[in-house]
Amino acid sequence: MRFAVARQEGLTEELVDEIDDNWQDSTLSARHKAAIAFADAYLAVDGPPTAAAQAQIFAELAPAEVVEIGVGMALFHGFSKLLIAVGAEPAQMDTTILPTPGAAADPAASDRAAGPGDSGTRDVGA
Repeated sequence: MRFAVARQEGLTEELVDEIDDNWQDSTLSARHKAAIAFADAYLAVDGPPTAAAQAQIFAELAPAEVVEIGVGMALFHGFSKLLIAVGAEPAQMDTTILPTPGAAADPAASDRAAGPGDSGTRDVGA
């Protein structure tokens, strides 16, 4: 799933492809790497991020951004667990572009949401 505003702000499938087990060595920006470090720490559920990860996160992200990412991860993680619990997870899932909650409606967003070569991508509109 991709939010339309993420696409508008520069998220590409090429960037998404760099998020793998070697993301630390990728060409992703320090800001992207801080967000991924936070997500990895959250999903590891070993307690709070390490001091080094916290330093990386707060060097690149404002406290409000950390809260926004944390709340988003909690919601997505919770809903994915619910889908699994009720046996509703799909075997295959195409990339879906959703309107960003709270974002102003932008009629051109759907035109920009899917880039060339985005197969299996659908824009569910605003």
